[in-house]
Amino acid sequence: MARRAAYSSSPLAVLRRHFGLAQDTLASFLRVAPAQLSRLEAGHRTLSAAVMERLLPLLQALPDPAATPGPEDPAVHLAPPDVAPLQARLDQCQHQAHQLRRELAALTTTLTIARRWQLALPPLLATAEDERARAWLLRRQAQAAADLDGETAARYHLLRLHLAALEAEAAGLAALLSKG
Repeated sequence: MARRAAYSSSPLAVLRRHFGLAQDTLASFLRVAPAQLSRLEAGHRTLSAAVMERLLPLLQALPDPAATPGPEDPAVHLAPPDVAPLQARLDQCQHQAHQLRRELAALTTTLTIARRWQLALPPLLATAEDERARAWLLRRQAQAAADLDGETAARYHLLRLHLAALEAEAAGLAALLSKG
């Protein structure tokens, strides 16, 4: 099993994390072997003047460690988004949400009817005229129980969650598109 490198607070490690550089990438820029950079980061070697000269501009570009600003929103520096992919996704979300609303409405109707049968069946079963009527009512009772089972409940809740997520995404996309 590969061991995980220990967190290092050396200036080289801080620099690599800040700019998202792999050790071999920074080593290439500094014109040293990755193993040598590892030893430099660990403090086992000292920086040569040539390496320090190449490193200095990057170190100067680091923010002041005493000033600890909160995380910056990278979207502030992005170009305005292309409208076409956002509009296409908005259309897709709205279409899927419409389909889910229809599916949810149908399922809600089925559940409502099943619950109505559950409420109506006890007195109907108690007063059934004959076995044929009683058998018919028992089939309705079995169907109502099947319509209200745990699997259907899970399907209902998953549809509601999926619909809510699509509507939230569509609202976010619409807001983003209205800015442009």
